[in-house]
Amino acid sequence: MTIETAAPRRLSNWRLAAFATPCVPLAAMLMPVTAYLPNYYATDLGVSFVELAWAFMMVRFFDLWFDPAFGLIMDRTRTRWGRFRPWFVAGAPIAMVAVYMLFMARPGIGGSYILLWLVVGFVGQSMAQLGHMAWASAVAPGYDDRSRIFGWWQALSVIGMISILLLPPLVKFVFRADFATGIRAMGWFAIISLPLTAALALLTLPEPPVRPPARHATMADVLALARRGSVLRVLAADICWGTALSISGTLLFFFFDAVRGIERGMAGLMLIVYFLGALVGAPIWTRLARRVGKYRALMVGGCVWAVMQLSVLIAPNNLAFGFATMALAGLPFAAGPILLKAMMGDVGDEERLASGVDRTGLLFSLLTGSIKIGSMLAVGGSQFALDAIGFDAKLGGGNSPGALTVLAAMFTLGPAALALTAVWAISGYRLDAAAHAGIRRDLDARDAA
Repeated sequence: MTIETAAPRRLSNWRLAAFATPCVPLAAMLMPVTAYLPNYYATDLGVSFVELAWAFMMVRFFDLWFDPAFGLIMDRTRTRWGRFRPWFVAGAPIAMVAVYMLFMARPGIGGSYILLWLVVGFVGQSMAQLGHMAWASAVAPGYDDRSRIFGWWQALSVIGMISILLLPPLVKFVFRADFATGIRAMGWFAIISLPLTAALALLTLPEPPVRPPARHATMADVLALARRGSVLRVLAADICWGTALSISGTLLFFFFDAVRGIERGMAGLMLIVYFLGALVGAPIWTRLARRVGKYRALMVGGCVWAVMQLSVLIAPNNLAFGFATMALAGLPFAAGPILLKAMMGDVGDEERLASGVDRTGLLFSLLTGSIKIGSMLAVGGSQFALDAIGFDAKLGGGNSPGALTVLAAMFTLGPAALALTAVWAISGYRLDAAAHAGIRRDLDARDAA
């Protein structure tokens, strides 16, 4: 096998955009699972909060071991098509079947049904997303190039979120159909678009060849990584960031319906405005990272996000201020997803130079696992908390003042505190552009030897 050691040429924006198109359906199928399905299952299908909390928390316990184990398997993979692309392709049909079962669910389902198809769905989604993510890191090994490729990754993810969020309001206000029809339309969007975008990515960029490692990573390497400070800081920041995003997403419809008196169709439009703000903000964080470094840009983003999240609580209760506040609150959304992925790619280079073992798949599996920990804590914890305070989704604003106050605090103060915790966690990270350039020089020299 021939190993290329020359500096890779700069990839054009159109190729990066085409390569990132699978992020549209992958984000489209994932976001409603936390933002729409819990509310839909509880309000429309009559599933209890306890059953929802149990199902969404149990699936995350499964993910905690699946993602690292799958990362080890992916790092051991050697095929004529690469390490990562075969898993990316294999995960797509599994995810499509689960999306059908989750989004086309009918009244009478319970926690066991939800748990089964969440497990299947997250297996397929993890295979496809992790394969795509590790493939992206291999395609763009440079410090700034990683920010660019994951900037496109996040931009297309936000476009996917906006596209799928448009469906329920479109179904409601244009076609005069009910909320359940909008949920089913979301599912069909993901099912149809995933194979089309996967084919486009496969045609756009090849997976670079890699030199076989001196040895394969093992589960002992997972524990060894716990001693590397840069890994721990990235993972801690990602858990905080992911938990904050999941809490705000899970509680959004409950908050706007019960606290602000805004029905779900209009709240869905406000969520679209939020992600439009995120789309506008995505290039800001990529450019800021080039100027001040990734971890400093992330710290700025976390502080801005905390301020914006708190502004939702104090904004006047009318639609104009609501839409404006949601647009501003969306600006820092993309900072974490872009920069933490790019930083983990840099950490992978640092780890390969230190140990001689390529742990790209393992490191990104830990990153996707940390996101799922945040989602588990957010969705399961939120549902248990709502049940504990006696909140009834069908009552909306008719719930007790105490329950509404707790709901408002959970939606605003919780994510703000977690964003600031992410800022603190990443503040000691020191793998900047100069340090990474030295690592890449040493890796290229060693690979060429």
